[in-house]
Amino acid sequence: MRYKLTIAYDGTAFHGWQLQPGRRTVQGALEEALLRLSGEQRRVHASGRTDAGVHADGQVVAFDLDRAWEPRRLLLALNSVTAGDVSVKAVDIVDDAFDPRRWATRRRYVYRIWNAAWDSPFLRRYAWRIGAPLDAEAMAAAAAHLLGEHDFTSFRAAGCDAETPVRRVFRSDLVRAAESIEYTIEATAFLRHMVRNVVGTLAEVGLGRRHADDLPALLAARDRKLAAPTAPPRGLSLVEVRYDGRARP
Repeated sequence: MRYKLTIAYDGTAFHGWQLQPGRRTVQGALEEALLRLSGEQRRVHASGRTDAGVHADGQVVAFDLDRAWEPRRLLLALNSVTAGDVSVKAVDIVDDAFDPRRWATRRRYVYRIWNAAWDSPFLRRYAWRIGAPLDAEAMAAAAAHLLGEHDFTSFRAAGCDAETPVRRVFRSDLVRAAESIEYTIEATAFLRHMVRNVVGTLAEVGLGRRHADDLPALLAARDRKLAAPTAPPRGLSLVEVRYDGRARP
């Protein structure tokens, strides 16, 4: 029987999602919890890999178990054996063919910036602090240029194994509330470090080092060296994965 989980995790102490020998990963923590709970050694598959230090509030994973579990009982049981930095939010029984990565139609990320001369002890693990004042209106104008279908080679990290750099972006907006700035981007899928590379460039726009209208030319250049350095992972969170009805229980 195949189970679909929606999970949240604090990525601070993890070396990313994917299994790595000798390192603590989210995938490893979940597989260990399943083994402790059910006695079954099972592979857990995710909608996508998150890097070391990146968080999630809506990651979707799937796995098979021989034993039939009532969803709420499985949720409570898993949360009793996982560490405090991983939490299961929902459990559904799904079609045996369900693939959390291939069936996903959209993914949404949020990146948080704390724009103040002082550090927030409550957000230091979940936001990138930039002390110099940022022009959020200019950043929002730059972000709007990413809407639609584009070649994101300029924001693609080395070593990315995606078959194509073309992605369709459905949402790309930035809002400010006092010292907090949140950038939200929703797309079919993302390239390696794509969101963090975009945020690094938006920050340079906010600092006045680039103009908001530079983004179209930067996309057209298809040259990673022309974009800004990668923003740190701690501000990034995967908040939602959509399936447009295909993964309903």
